Amino acid sequence: MRELTGTSSAGIAAALVEARKSAGSPAMGMVMTLVVVVDEEHAAQAMECAREASHEHPARVLGVILGDGRGHGRVDAQVGTGAGWSGETALIRLHGEVVKHPESVVLPLLLPDSPVAVWWPVDAPRDPAADPLGGLAQRRVTDAAAATRARTKAIHVQCAAYAKGNTDLAWTRLTPWRALLAAALDQHPSKVSAASVTAEKVSPSADLLVAWLAECLHVDVARHTSEGPGLTEVTMTTAEGEISITRPDGLLASFRSPGQPDRPVALKRRTVPELLAEELRRLDEDDIYAAVARRLTKLEQ
Repeated sequence: MRELTGTSSAGIAAALVEARKSAGSPAMGMVMTLVVVVDEEHAAQAMECAREASHEHPARVLGVILGDGRGHGRVDAQVGTGAGWSGETALIRLHGEVVKHPESVVLPLLLPDSPVAVWWPVDAPRDPAADPLGGLAQRRVTDAAAATRARTKAIHVQCAAYAKGNTDLAWTRLTPWRALLAAALDQHPSKVSAASVTAEKVSPSADLLVAWLAECLHVDVARHTSEGPGLTEVTMTTAEGEISITRPDGLLASFRSPGQPDRPVALKRRTVPELLAEELRRLDEDDIYAAVARRLTKLEQ
């Protein structure tokens, strides 16, 4: 990694070109730009997650650490390629007045004619689409489960501010649950009369699952609390009997449906790089998440 102190967008861009040439790869086949907006404390872990996700999605990864905005404006950066990265990477630290205008530094560094995704690994802005960096992106990824401020309401804030291109990893965590529940209803197509979701007290994924079931089934969905980890049980009541998925350990679930023996189902809690990689596979609007976000906002009113 090359250290740049008191630099600029032009200096970072030149260092990226130099690093690419030094690696012997003038064209690295990068398909997108991923901007990671993170604080100093979580920067190393976030960049490691982005590095793993970049194996599936070769990208120019720009980590952006926003300072407290005090003092003289300055831009520092660490720039490089290789070391497990499938594309280029720059970790950019903004200080002083430039913190108020991060897009002025990031915009010249975006790959031309390529999509842009912005990811906030910890605390996201209340309205990602209106954020200076979020406004540059086609895809804006937040993670309400990782929030350190107002964590109990983080997903509700994100859903209330939903805009085309927004998503949250709390929703991505539900992909295997939703697939199992949809498959169960295909096997037992009778009308669902009631449903319940059991999870940790603070579980953004559980809140979204309640909203998804309410949106799809048009029934009231009860929310119960368990010790976790994460989601532990979903139950749907039909005329044929109960359909349930129970996962007490975060690894293996038991799938029960009317007239069928209990079946074990692998339902391991996925890592953040796996979740991020899934979200980067699609950059168009997620219509189902949009509807669920609206439903969750209504349920809170």
